[in-house]
Amino acid sequence: MTESGNKILLKFKNHWRLKLWLEIFFYAIGSAILIYFLFHNIIFCATAFIVVGIVVFVFINPQKIDLQGVSKYIDQHLSSAEYSTSLLLLPQEHLSGVAKLQQYKIIKELNENLRIKPPDRLIRGAIVLVLLVLIGFLVHQFDLMNILSESNQPKAPSEQIVFAPTDSTSVKTPAPVLESLLLKIKYPGYTGLKSFQTSEMDVKVIEGSKLSWEMKFDTEVASVTMESIGSSYPMNFSEGKYKRTSTANSSGFYSFKFIDKQGASYVSELYSMEVQKDQKPVLEIKNIKQFTSFSFDQNKNLAFNTLITDDFGVTNAYIVATVSKGSGESVKFREEKLNFDTGVVVGGRRQNLSKNINLDLMKMEPGDELYFYIEALDQKQPKPNISRSETFFAVIKDTVTDQFAVEGTMGVDLMPDYFRSQRQLIIDTEKLLKDRPKLLRQEFKFKSNELGFDQKVLRLKYAEFMGDESEFASATPEVVETHEGEEEHEDEDEDPLAAYTHKHDTENEHNLVAEEDGEKEDPLEEYLHNHEDPEESTLFTQSLKSKLRQALNEMWDAELYLRLYQPKKSLPYQYRALKLIQEIKNNARIYVHRIGFDPAPIKEDKRLTGKIKEVSGFQKSEELSQPVLYPFIRKAIFKLEHLIQNKETVSDNDRELFEKAGNELATIAIENPGKYLKTLQQLKQIAEIKGISTSVLPEVQRGLFLAIPEANPNPIKKEKVNSDINQLLLKELEIND
Repeated sequence: MTESGNKILLKFKNHWRLKLWLEIFFYAIGSAILIYFLFHNIIFCATAFIVVGIVVFVFINPQKIDLQGVSKYIDQHLSSAEYSTSLLLLPQEHLSGVAKLQQYKIIKELNENLRIKPPDRLIRGAIVLVLLVLIGFLVHQFDLMNILSESNQPKAPSEQIVFAPTDSTSVKTPAPVLESLLLKIKYPGYTGLKSFQTSEMDVKVIEGSKLSWEMKFDTEVASVTMESIGSSYPMNFSEGKYKRTSTANSSGFYSFKFIDKQGASYVSELYSMEVQKDQKPVLEIKNIKQFTSFSFDQNKNLAFNTLITDDFGVTNAYIVATVSKGSGESVKFREEKLNFDTGVVVGGRRQNLSKNINLDLMKMEPGDELYFYIEALDQKQPKPNISRSETFFAVIKDTVTDQFAVEGTMGVDLMPDYFRSQRQLIIDTEKLLKDRPKLLRQEFKFKSNELGFDQKVLRLKYAEFMGDESEFASATPEVVETHEGEEEHEDEDEDPLAAYTHKHDTENEHNLVAEEDGEKEDPLEEYLHNHEDPEESTLFTQSLKSKLRQALNEMWDAELYLRLYQPKKSLPYQYRALKLIQEIKNNARIYVHRIGFDPAPIKEDKRLTGKIKEVSGFQKSEELSQPVLYPFIRKAIFKLEHLIQNKETVSDNDRELFEKAGNELATIAIENPGKYLKTLQQLKQIAEIKGISTSVLPEVQRGLFLAIPEANPNPIKKEKVNSDINQLLLKELEIND
């Protein structure tokens, strides 16, 4: 089947445009990938994609390709078209007979011999894409951006660090001069912070940062070491420089030390390195209470918002939800991990997430409980920081979940299953009211009367526990059935509602209140629980009996309105009856003996003998004392006092003591380097440099005094000396007391 000429040209045009769009995509995506490798920033990457795409679109413009241009291109590249392709764009009614024949010939030729393809430069676009990706990968792999930025920064002058000889008497030749000292800091990749280099040796970095020191002297030296809190780390010699690389994991202090070819040693000042911890994500939950409860007929939705902030971005956040079903030993738990409705933006430092939890969708039923909390993870590597919110609760209230039982010595549930049917009556009544518009009048009355009968049966079964065995017979009026099938009372004057009303002043009262027999009633009788009286020998205490009697009264009225075909008026009485029954269930509990200490059996042969020979007491005396904090600092204070008073020089043993005191002071100075750094530097100079001036000793001693924390009060027994007069006064007070 041959296609029409217009369709052939239209298909050729769409194919041409598609190739041009693909070429634009190659240029844009290649530029975006290159920018990502250079800056590791998604925003820059997206911006580069859009900008390059727009610029290339302006030059290429696929939309300028139309049917006229397609026909000209085919005429130029297909000789058999005889420059007549433009005839395909004209309607046949405007063509002459010869033109129509030529149009037919061109259509046939294009269907059979159209082998030319639209012009494209896809190969060039693909090559540019590969080159851009390769360049970006090489820059990222060899960290060329940092190398270029480092080359543009000025070198650190040698005056930044001054080395002092440890023993001025051993110096015979001029000391080597430090030409350059550079510190390169590379932050962890997940932080997104740029690496940099500095000549300042007091640094503040993030935990996990990579630190590289490079030191170059004008002459060759024997060795260079870095010292930090009692430890020494040699620096490697490479490319004419001494280098050392370390990962910052904890705060501290460090210094440099080198030995020249003649054996003279030199030390630098002390520098601080403060390491900042990556903070955990901060969670803030809004628009929700910590405890939420729902009725079984409510819309059970939990909607809330969560604000998550982190210093370097969040990588994931989710909700851990646990659903509990059942109670006691039969309780079951189901844990689920829920995602937020709004997705988490990986790397975002501020996330505003929302979630709507539908308890019905989680297959929760009345009595089930939901516990959930939120966890957020940041981008720290290799192990992320995890933050967890407080736990929130949601429960679907169930009026029949509590197991009913009575007090006794055995754990037996004596209540039958029909104690749960009052709630079913309420559900059926509400369903009847809901379906009333759909039911016929006769059908509605029939169902209302049936519910009234069920209410009556339930009331009579409850009444059995009150000792009202004869209530069914007395409450039901005697009826006779006529031949016409109608019910007729023996007494025509009897109230037709007598069987369904609860009147305390009628003849039915003898079943509820004991009759007076002429004897004087005991005034305490109503407060006693007499088990000898069968009417009082029930399963309940007096308080439970009164509540159950109230429930029966409510059932009377509920039944009345159901019989009168007014189920809506019956519902309030049914609800009150259900509430009273629930209170009875919550108050009547099984008595369980407490399990406690089980003593060893008593030996009857030794019982009540009064022999205590084998009974021995136990007494323990122990002196508690607080450990001495920073003992070397305290010894150094006394030693400095001795050196100041006697104007003595520092010996080798003293230097060892000051070195240990410096290590203790370094642990204190980590928390507050600005306060103790100068004292620590002076103490280090005293410990390492021989022949140092003693004028700094008083200042060092004051700094050590300030570094010692105040001791906690330690209560001890103190002896007091009392005079004879005080002793006589105390004796007189004891006599007259």
